[in-house]
Amino acid sequence: MSKQKIIVLTGAGISAESGLKTFRDGDGLWENHRIEDVATPDAWRRNPEMVLRFYNMRRQDCLAAQPNAAHLGLAQLEQYYDVTIVTQNIDDLHERAGSGNVLHLHGEILKMRSERDEYRLYDIRKDIALGEKALDGGQFRPHVVWFHEPVPMIEPALELMQAADIFILVGTSLAVYPAAGLIDYVPDSVPKYIMDKNIPRINHLHNIIPIEKNATQGIEVLLNALIK
Repeated sequence: MSKQKIIVLTGAGISAESGLKTFRDGDGLWENHRIEDVATPDAWRRNPEMVLRFYNMRRQDCLAAQPNAAHLGLAQLEQYYDVTIVTQNIDDLHERAGSGNVLHLHGEILKMRSERDEYRLYDIRKDIALGEKALDGGQFRPHVVWFHEPVPMIEPALELMQAADIFILVGTSLAVYPAAGLIDYVPDSVPKYIMDKNIPRINHLHNIIPIEKNATQGIEVLLNALIK
């Protein structure tokens, strides 16, 4: 018998518990930087050196971080279900925890590409230097989706939502679009486990099962509900 399909959507909250701030807090800053200065195409045109320095620090933070209990628990579900994780995070903590199917909506900090070609990707663990260019002559940049850039993986993510037998939301406030709209594509009949210490306002949805805890505290509740 084929396994039920679980689709998980994760956000900054799950990585924050590993010590990573992968998105801005309520003060509009990301690691003490204005988003407009480090995470937009305009910022790249104005000051690519600052943008590279910022993401070089994020890359080293990512490499130093470790998967937490929530990452490990979601990976454990693969023993019982067909699991795909759609994450808004640019770190690789899901993969290091053992999850085999991970779609990164906003890119991956451990990959880089030419500023002229968004499709050819290169693995990167070290810093990217200003003046370091791809074969096409374009400056290397982080493979991340900045504000005001399209989100190429949104269409595959929409298809995954529609195919879910069970949906899980972990560590996201559903404040950033288009990712925040993905949950609206999950069929009404599908059970939706929402795990966050501050449950987002989703009163228009059906079959909600709230777990009002942060990711590392709530994962045991989730596993007990799904693994009989």
